[in-house]
Amino acid sequence: MINKDNKNSLRKKRHLRVRNKVKGTAEEPRLNVYRSTTHIYAQIIDDTRGVTLVSASTVEKALETQLKGKNKVEQAKVIGEEIAKRAIAKGIKKVVFDRGGYLYTGRVKEVAEGARSGGLVL
Repeated sequence: MINKDNKNSLRKKRHLRVRNKVKGTAEEPRLNVYRSTTHIYAQIIDDTRGVTLVSASTVEKALETQLKGKNKVEQAKVIGEEIAKRAIAKGIKKVVFDRGGYLYTGRVKEVAEGARSGGLVL
């Protein structure tokens, strides 16, 4: 019998490996992405203080009208643009992208591209 490793545990290992190199500072915080099966979450985090500065997700009621009728990839782009707008309002212009152990494709890529089109420098 073949035992396959749990995909989420493999992702967490990749994420820890990436997190050893990617650190968010006050000048250049970390843009973290979490992707569930139905939703996507993005946070901008200052790791030196351990604080979330800005966040956006598909769960928020405020974004419900913008997300309605869109597929998950299009919703991810909207979340990227929204987090960029909120970050720029707080004075954050440059961030380090943390893909959370996920492959840089699909929804994760769209969050990054949405953030870039919203004015953030990744």
